[in-house]
Amino acid sequence: MAARSGPIKGGFGETGASRAGGGVETGGCVLFTRLTNLCTIYPMTRQQNGTGPGRTVGYARVSTLEQDLRLQVDALQAQGCPDELIFVDKASGAKAERPGLSKCLATLQAGDVLLVWRLDRLGRSMAHLVGLVEELQGRGIGFRSVCDGAIDTTTASGELVFHIFSALAQFERRLIQERTRAGLTAARARGRRGGRPALDPQDPRVQMAKALYQDRTHEVGAICQTLHISRSTLYRYLALPDG
Repeated sequence: MAARSGPIKGGFGETGASRAGGGVETGGCVLFTRLTNLCTIYPMTRQQNGTGPGRTVGYARVSTLEQDLRLQVDALQAQGCPDELIFVDKASGAKAERPGLSKCLATLQAGDVLLVWRLDRLGRSMAHLVGLVEELQGRGIGFRSVCDGAIDTTTASGELVFHIFSALAQFERRLIQERTRAGLTAARARGRRGGRPALDPQDPRVQMAKALYQDRTHEVGAICQTLHISRSTLYRYLALPDG
């Protein structure tokens, strides 16, 4: 039998390499395929999820003025954060107002990556952290944690881990809601009512507030300052019936 001199069908000839990325076919059976594009395996790359090469912006936080930020700042600099793109706060994580974080979020642009030393430096709670990272993803911004290496939303595996965290946070919220409703139901069944205790018209503070107000010689602000109460509390006292 004469040997074939033309290119093998579907192989490295005129069309095989472009179709199979370097594959060889004989009689329609694929013998070998070489994947040249990693996006075939990992479709959630930076370019596809909108977090392509950009700046690395760092955020660091300590809870008290006595604590030192140096450890966190050094770690962020070692990961490529320039000094001018590292934002810091010296405040408790439970506080909603954090000027450094607000400025950091305003500075971030699409394609940037927010880098923190540890997850608890950013979020007040798991739910708050998930909300922040989801907001960043919506803006095309990646998120990484130095100490929690699995949390890196610029990679497919890191994004998967974060989605697991998100599901756990939602599960935690649901459990809290269910426990709260169960506790309120049990309390009502025992005859207990929620809310602040009812005011007693005979309470000395109520009587004093009414006397000072009816005297007409004191301003409302002065009465509140004297009794260490707010204006709304004063008017609640005055609205009570005389005992």
